[in-house]
Amino acid sequence: MDIRQIACFAEVARQLNVTRAAATLHISQPSLSKTIKNLEQELGAPLFYRGAQQLELTDAGEAFLVNAKVLLDAFDNLTAELNDVIDLKKGEIKIGIPPIIGAAFFSTFISRYKENYPSIDLLLTEVGSNKISQGVSEGDLDIGLVCNLPAQQENLEIIQLLKDPLMLVVHKDHQWAGRSAIDFAEIKHEPLILYRHDFSLHDKIMAVCAEHGFEPKVVCESSQKDFMMEMVGAKLGVTLLPSRICRQIENDRLVSLPFTKPEVNLELGMIWNKDKYLPYAVREFIGMSESHRV
Repeated sequence: MDIRQIACFAEVARQLNVTRAAATLHISQPSLSKTIKNLEQELGAPLFYRGAQQLELTDAGEAFLVNAKVLLDAFDNLTAELNDVIDLKKGEIKIGIPPIIGAAFFSTFISRYKENYPSIDLLLTEVGSNKISQGVSEGDLDIGLVCNLPAQQENLEIIQLLKDPLMLVVHKDHQWAGRSAIDFAEIKHEPLILYRHDFSLHDKIMAVCAEHGFEPKVVCESSQKDFMMEMVGAKLGVTLLPSRICRQIENDRLVSLPFTKPEVNLELGMIWNKDKYLPYAVREFIGMSESHRV
Protein backbone atom coordinates (compact mmCIF):
# COMPACT_ATOMS: atom_id res chain seq x y z
CA MET A 1 0.00 0.00 0.00
CA ASP A 2 1.31 3.45 -0.89
CA ILE A 3 0.09 7.03 -0.73
CA ARG A 4 -0.92 6.98 -4.42
CA GLN A 5 -3.32 4.06 -3.83
CA ILE A 6 -4.85 5.82 -0.83
CA ALA A 7 -5.31 9.03 -2.84
CA CYS A 8 -7.02 7.06 -5.63
CA PHE A 9 -9.36 5.39 -3.14
CA ALA A 10 -10.24 8.73 -1.51
CA GLU A 11 -11.13 10.29 -4.87
CA VAL A 12 -13.31 7.35 -5.90
CA ALA A 13 -14.99 7.51 -2.47
CA ARG A 14 -15.64 11.22 -2.98
CA GLN A 15 -17.06 10.83 -6.49
CA LEU A 16 -18.55 7.35 -6.08
CA ASN A 17 -17.85 7.00 -9.78
CA VAL A 18 -14.72 5.47 -11.26
CA THR A 19 -15.01 7.30 -14.59
CA ARG A 20 -15.25 10.75 -13.04
CA ALA A 21 -12.56 9.95 -10.48
CA ALA A 22 -10.21 8.76 -13.22
CA ALA A 23 -10.72 12.02 -15.12
CA THR A 24 -9.97 14.06 -11.97
CA LEU A 25 -6.83 12.00 -11.28
CA HIS A 26 -5.77 12.13 -14.95
CA ILE A 27 -5.40 8.36 -15.25
CA SER A 28 -7.28 5.79 -17.27
CA GLN A 29 -10.40 4.13 -15.89
CA PRO A 30 -8.98 0.58 -16.19
CA SER A 31 -5.83 1.66 -14.35
CA LEU A 32 -7.86 3.21 -11.53
CA SER A 33 -10.13 0.15 -11.27
CA LYS A 34 -7.05 -2.09 -11.02
CA THR A 35 -5.56 0.13 -8.30
CA ILE A 36 -8.74 -0.13 -6.20
CA LYS A 37 -8.95 -3.90 -6.74
CA ASN A 38 -5.29 -4.37 -5.69
CA LEU A 39 -5.93 -2.27 -2.57
CA GLU A 40 -8.97 -4.40 -1.65
CA GLN A 41 -6.94 -7.58 -2.12
CA GLU A 42 -4.16 -6.22 0.08
CA LEU A 43 -6.64 -5.25 2.81
CA GLY A 44 -8.60 -8.48 2.46
CA ALA A 45 -11.96 -6.68 2.37
CA PRO A 46 -14.16 -5.01 -0.28
CA LEU A 47 -14.18 -1.22 -0.02
CA PHE A 48 -17.03 -0.54 -2.44
CA TYR A 49 -20.37 -2.17 -3.16
CA ARG A 50 -20.72 -2.07 -6.91
CA GLY A 51 -24.44 -1.50 -7.53
CA ALA A 52 -26.21 -1.12 -10.84
CA GLN A 53 -26.41 2.68 -10.63
CA GLN A 54 -23.33 3.75 -8.67
CA LEU A 55 -20.72 2.70 -6.15
CA GLU A 56 -21.36 2.64 -2.43
CA LEU A 57 -18.85 2.40 0.39
CA THR A 58 -18.94 -0.78 2.40
CA ASP A 59 -18.48 -0.74 6.19
CA ALA A 60 -14.80 -1.48 5.63
CA GLY A 61 -14.69 1.31 3.05
CA GLU A 62 -16.24 3.80 5.48
CA ALA A 63 -13.69 2.89 8.16
CA PHE A 64 -10.81 3.03 5.70
CA LEU A 65 -11.93 6.44 4.39
CA VAL A 66 -11.78 8.01 7.85
CA ASN A 67 -8.16 6.95 8.28
CA ALA A 68 -7.28 7.64 4.65
CA LYS A 69 -8.27 11.30 5.10
CA VAL A 70 -6.00 11.53 8.17
CA LEU A 71 -3.10 9.99 6.23
CA LEU A 72 -3.60 12.23 3.21
CA ASP A 73 -3.80 15.36 5.37
CA ALA A 74 -0.64 14.32 7.18
CA PHE A 75 1.11 13.68 3.86
CA ASP A 76 0.04 17.11 2.55
CA ASN A 77 1.35 18.73 5.74
CA LEU A 78 4.61 16.79 5.46
CA THR A 79 5.06 17.84 1.85
CA ALA A 80 4.27 21.47 2.63
CA GLU A 81 6.67 21.43 5.59
CA LEU A 82 9.42 19.93 3.47
CA ASN A 83 8.88 22.49 0.73
CA ASP A 84 9.02 25.28 3.30
CA VAL A 85 12.37 23.97 4.54
CA ILE A 86 13.74 23.62 1.01
CA ASP A 87 12.45 27.09 0.06
CA LEU A 88 13.99 28.52 3.28
CA LYS A 89 10.61 29.54 4.67
CA LYS A 90 11.37 27.88 8.00
CA GLY A 91 14.22 26.32 9.91
CA GLU A 92 16.87 27.30 12.41
CA ILE A 93 20.61 27.83 12.55
CA LYS A 94 22.63 27.39 15.74
CA ILE A 95 25.53 29.85 15.59
CA GLY A 96 28.42 30.27 18.01
CA ILE A 97 29.74 33.83 18.16
CA PRO A 98 32.50 35.26 20.38
CA PRO A 99 31.42 38.26 22.49
CA ILE A 100 34.35 40.29 21.13
CA ILE A 101 32.76 40.21 17.65
CA GLY A 102 29.43 41.65 18.73
CA ALA A 103 27.58 44.11 16.53
CA ALA A 104 30.78 45.62 15.17
CA PHE A 105 31.34 42.86 12.66
CA PHE A 106 28.30 40.75 11.93
CA SER A 107 25.08 42.59 12.77
CA THR A 108 24.72 44.00 9.24
CA PHE A 109 25.04 40.58 7.65
CA ILE A 110 22.66 38.90 10.11
CA SER A 111 20.12 41.68 9.50
CA ARG A 112 20.39 41.13 5.73
CA TYR A 113 19.93 37.36 6.14
CA LYS A 114 16.82 37.87 8.32
CA GLU A 115 15.37 40.27 5.75
CA ASN A 116 15.72 37.61 3.07
CA TYR A 117 14.58 34.70 5.27
CA PRO A 118 12.42 36.12 8.10
CA SER A 119 11.13 32.71 9.22
CA ILE A 120 14.59 31.22 9.79
CA ASP A 121 15.46 31.33 13.49
CA LEU A 122 19.06 32.30 14.28
CA LEU A 123 20.03 30.91 17.68
CA LEU A 124 23.15 32.78 18.80
CA THR A 125 25.38 31.47 21.57
CA GLU A 126 28.13 33.74 22.92
CA VAL A 127 31.25 31.79 23.91
CA GLY A 128 34.96 31.95 23.15
CA SER A 129 36.38 30.73 19.84
CA ASN A 130 37.94 27.61 21.36
CA LYS A 131 34.58 26.43 22.70
CA ILE A 132 32.93 27.31 19.41
CA SER A 133 35.33 25.05 17.52
CA GLN A 134 34.51 22.25 19.95
CA GLY A 135 30.77 22.85 19.59
CA VAL A 136 30.94 22.72 15.79
CA SER A 137 33.08 19.57 15.84
CA GLU A 138 30.67 17.82 18.21
CA GLY A 139 27.55 18.96 16.34
CA ASP A 140 26.11 21.22 19.03
CA LEU A 141 26.51 24.22 16.69
CA ASP A 142 25.77 24.39 12.95
CA ILE A 143 28.18 27.25 12.31
CA GLY A 144 30.85 29.01 14.31
CA LEU A 145 32.31 32.48 13.93
CA VAL A 146 35.82 32.39 15.32
CA CYS A 147 38.51 34.95 16.05
CA ASN A 148 41.79 33.71 14.60
CA LEU A 149 41.35 30.67 12.43
CA PRO A 150 41.94 27.34 14.14
CA ALA A 151 44.45 24.84 12.84
CA GLN A 152 43.01 22.84 9.96
CA GLN A 153 41.02 19.88 11.26
CA GLU A 154 39.82 16.97 9.18
CA ASN A 155 36.13 17.52 9.97
CA LEU A 156 36.08 21.34 9.82
CA GLU A 157 35.64 23.54 6.78
CA ILE A 158 37.04 27.04 7.28
CA ILE A 159 36.68 30.32 5.38
CA GLN A 160 38.25 33.64 6.35
CA LEU A 161 35.86 36.60 6.40
CA LEU A 162 38.18 39.43 7.45
CA LYS A 163 41.57 40.27 8.95
CA ASP A 164 41.64 43.22 11.33
CA PRO A 165 44.77 44.44 13.20
CA LEU A 166 44.56 44.96 16.96
CA MET A 167 45.25 48.41 18.40
CA LEU A 168 46.37 49.46 21.85
CA VAL A 169 43.71 51.25 23.89
CA VAL A 170 44.99 53.56 26.66
CA HIS A 171 43.54 56.23 28.93
CA LYS A 172 43.74 59.79 27.58
CA ASP A 173 46.02 60.69 30.51
CA HIS A 174 48.44 57.88 29.69
CA GLN A 175 51.97 58.94 28.75
CA TRP A 176 51.51 57.40 25.30
CA ALA A 177 48.17 59.06 24.51
CA GLY A 178 49.81 61.67 22.26
CA ARG A 179 51.81 59.14 20.26
CA SER A 180 50.94 58.30 16.64
CA ALA A 181 51.97 54.64 16.98
CA ILE A 182 53.50 52.20 19.47
CA ASP A 183 55.96 49.30 19.22
CA PHE A 184 54.51 46.03 20.49
CA ALA A 185 57.47 45.36 22.79
CA GLU A 186 56.75 48.59 24.67
CA ILE A 187 53.72 47.08 26.41
CA LYS A 188 56.07 44.77 28.35
CA HIS A 189 55.70 46.66 31.63
CA GLU A 190 52.11 47.84 31.18
CA PRO A 191 49.27 46.28 33.23
CA LEU A 192 47.31 44.43 30.57
CA ILE A 193 43.57 43.75 30.45
CA LEU A 194 43.39 40.56 28.39
CA TYR A 195 40.86 38.25 26.82
CA ARG A 196 39.79 35.18 28.76
CA HIS A 197 41.65 31.88 28.37
CA ASP A 198 38.90 30.36 26.18
CA PHE A 199 39.47 33.06 23.56
CA SER A 200 41.90 32.27 20.77
CA LEU A 201 43.02 35.92 20.83
CA HIS A 202 44.33 35.28 24.34
CA ASP A 203 46.64 32.56 23.02
CA LYS A 204 47.68 34.69 20.03
CA ILE A 205 48.62 37.71 22.17
CA MET A 206 50.52 35.56 24.67
CA ALA A 207 52.43 33.94 21.80
CA VAL A 208 53.46 37.31 20.32
CA CYS A 209 54.55 38.52 23.77
CA ALA A 210 56.72 35.40 24.10
CA GLU A 211 58.25 36.10 20.68
CA HIS A 212 59.31 39.52 22.05
CA GLY A 213 60.84 37.89 25.11
CA PHE A 214 58.40 38.85 27.84
CA GLU A 215 55.34 37.66 29.72
CA PRO A 216 52.68 40.38 30.01
CA LYS A 217 51.50 41.74 33.35
CA VAL A 218 47.89 40.57 33.11
CA VAL A 219 45.73 42.33 35.71
CA CYS A 220 42.34 41.18 34.46
CA GLU A 221 40.79 38.79 31.95
CA SER A 222 37.36 39.31 30.43
CA SER A 223 35.10 38.18 27.61
CA GLN A 224 33.33 41.54 27.25
CA LYS A 225 34.91 44.35 25.25
CA ASP A 226 32.79 47.00 27.00
CA PHE A 227 34.08 45.88 30.39
CA MET A 228 37.65 45.90 29.08
CA MET A 229 37.21 49.48 27.90
CA GLU A 230 35.71 50.48 31.25
CA MET A 231 38.76 49.06 32.99
CA VAL A 232 41.02 51.18 30.77
CA GLY A 233 38.80 54.19 31.46
CA ALA A 234 39.35 53.58 35.19
CA LYS A 235 43.14 53.68 34.60
CA LEU A 236 43.59 50.07 35.68
CA GLY A 237 45.54 49.09 32.58
CA VAL A 238 45.69 49.01 28.81
CA THR A 239 44.04 46.61 26.40
CA LEU A 240 44.11 45.48 22.76
CA LEU A 241 41.02 45.68 20.58
CA PRO A 242 40.39 45.24 16.83
CA SER A 243 40.66 48.46 14.84
CA ARG A 244 37.01 48.26 13.74
CA ILE A 245 35.91 48.32 17.35
CA CYS A 246 38.39 51.11 18.16
CA ARG A 247 36.95 53.28 15.38
CA GLN A 248 33.52 52.99 16.99
CA ILE A 249 34.57 53.84 20.55
CA GLU A 250 32.54 56.78 21.87
CA ASN A 251 34.43 57.42 25.09
CA ASP A 252 36.50 60.57 25.35
CA ARG A 253 38.58 58.99 28.12
CA LEU A 254 40.09 56.44 25.71
CA VAL A 255 42.72 56.76 22.99
CA SER A 256 43.49 54.06 20.40
CA LEU A 257 47.03 53.66 19.06
CA PRO A 258 48.09 51.54 16.08
CA PHE A 259 51.18 49.39 16.35
CA THR A 260 54.10 50.39 14.14
CA LYS A 261 54.18 46.82 12.90
CA PRO A 262 50.80 45.08 13.29
CA GLU A 263 51.63 41.67 14.69
CA VAL A 264 48.32 40.54 16.14
CA ASN A 265 45.21 40.43 13.99
CA LEU A 266 41.63 39.48 14.60
CA GLU A 267 41.15 36.92 11.83
CA LEU A 268 37.42 36.47 11.73
CA GLY A 269 36.46 33.19 10.14
CA MET A 270 33.53 30.86 9.77
CA ILE A 271 33.72 27.15 10.44
CA TRP A 272 31.30 24.27 9.97
CA ASN A 273 31.47 20.50 10.21
CA LYS A 274 31.88 19.14 6.68
CA ASP A 275 31.16 15.60 7.91
CA LYS A 276 27.68 16.63 9.12
CA TYR A 277 24.55 17.18 7.04
CA LEU A 278 24.04 20.90 6.40
CA PRO A 279 20.38 22.05 6.30
CA TYR A 280 19.32 24.28 3.42
CA ALA A 281 19.18 27.34 5.70
CA VAL A 282 22.76 26.72 6.86
CA ARG A 283 24.04 26.32 3.31
CA GLU A 284 22.46 29.62 2.30
CA PHE A 285 23.94 31.32 5.39
CA ILE A 286 27.40 30.09 4.39
CA GLY A 287 26.90 31.17 0.80
CA MET A 288 25.86 34.68 1.83
CA SER A 289 28.79 34.88 4.26
CA GLU A 290 31.27 34.11 1.52
CA SER A 291 29.95 37.06 -0.48
CA HIS A 292 30.21 39.21 2.67
CA ARG A 293 33.99 38.83 2.99
CA VAL A 294 35.92 42.04 3.55
